Amino acid sequence: MSASSSDDRAGAVFGALSDPTRRALLAAIAAHPAATATELAAELPITRQAVVKHLSALTEAGLLDRTREGREVRYQFTPAPLSDAVDWMTAVGAEWDDRLAVLRRQLGGGAPVGAPRGPH
Repeated sequence: MSASSSDDRAGAVFGALSDPTRRALLAAIAAHPAATATELAAELPITRQAVVKHLSALTEAGLLDRTREGREVRYQFTPAPLSDAVDWMTAVGAEWDDRLAVLRRQLGGGAPVGAPRGPH
């Protein structure tokens, strides 16, 4: 698996989670697995059509699985794609930790950057 495909998946997750309605839907599905769009629309102040649109975005990002049962489509949360986003955040955080450590050494190894220096 290449870094760019991992970055693409992380980007899709961040894109899907950038909308507060999608985050609310994901939380509702995590709490009530196998929910339908109709059931989810009853919990939110938006139309069923809007719910379906948001569910499609979450599904495309890999955060939901769909199962058809007759005329109903049931959605289940699939947390695995979140690991790509977490991995990206961890890598970026580690990179900044390294940069701040170098800066701290260059400044004479004193208190961490941004820390209060005591009484003036």
